[in-house]
Amino acid sequence: MQDVLNARIVWVGGKGGVGKTTVSSALSVLAARRDKRTLIVSTDPAHSLGDVFDRKLGDHPQRIMPNLDAMEIDPDAEVDRHLDGVLSQMRRYAHADMMPELERQMRMSRQSPGTQEAALLERIARLITTEDERYDLIIFDTAPTGHTLRLLTLPEAMAAWTDGLLQSNKKSAQLGDVLKHLTPKSGRDVPTPFDDPQEDPFADLDDRSQQIARTLTDRKRLFHQARHRLEDEGKSAFVFVLTPERLPILETGRAVAALTEAGLKVSVAVVNRVIPQEADGQFLAQRREQETAYLARIDKELSGLYTPRLPLLPTDVQGLEILEQIADRLEKAGF
Repeated sequence: MQDVLNARIVWVGGKGGVGKTTVSSALSVLAARRDKRTLIVSTDPAHSLGDVFDRKLGDHPQRIMPNLDAMEIDPDAEVDRHLDGVLSQMRRYAHADMMPELERQMRMSRQSPGTQEAALLERIARLITTEDERYDLIIFDTAPTGHTLRLLTLPEAMAAWTDGLLQSNKKSAQLGDVLKHLTPKSGRDVPTPFDDPQEDPFADLDDRSQQIARTLTDRKRLFHQARHRLEDEGKSAFVFVLTPERLPILETGRAVAALTEAGLKVSVAVVNRVIPQEADGQFLAQRREQETAYLARIDKELSGLYTPRLPLLPTDVQGLEILEQIADRLEKAGF
């Protein structure tokens, strides 16, 4: 089995409701116990990470236990930061009488399809590409599978989109206003150094268009770096969580195939909420018979993956004490 906790970045994904947050939280506890400085990040808009740790979490890391910090990214706050940055940039160039209409357009764009995911992606990309010396490991508790796949494949799409905009910008400096309005400000401007002005591909653009082109180039570089980190098996590990039921099995199979096609290797699928052998009663006996068939199906359809199993627990998962117990089980399972 791939040594998941020796990676720099671990993604824990799967269908909604199968226990991703429980597994990712227990993995983070296990890593912290091994003296790895760990950050666990929830990217799911329906946050439950704070509920599992029984702590109120926010957009900045909060200490949970020695070596373990946790945070919940707020996608709406990310969108607000993006669009406020765009407005700030537009105020530098637009006439004052245009600002009310531009502000109205920005308010409308907050609800546009893809706006939240684009903002969230950029925040994640910065987290995984920045060499933050505070942490040895970052674990992402992700949204359901479809959302995760879009986040992982969007860097390529956005890089291609940026290339198209840059080409248009080079051809016509007059497109600068359009590009600026379409492109969220990255939070800081990192100009591309050119020692020889003759080597600067944007030297023929006016100052405004140069700023836009350099911002786009910086974002394109960021997304490519994020993609490279995801493809590097030494730095990134992917763990899926599923339950022994028909729909989670189907979705996990599709997700693993999609990630494999995208060049991302999945090596572990944790089978959660397996009925314990000591559980008794006729109802559970019937459920176990059905479950046995699903477990055999998992072994067959996910034969290329390591598939450790976690039992169905008699209580809800909340607080460090029970997470420590689950971490013990994960350790015994080979993590």
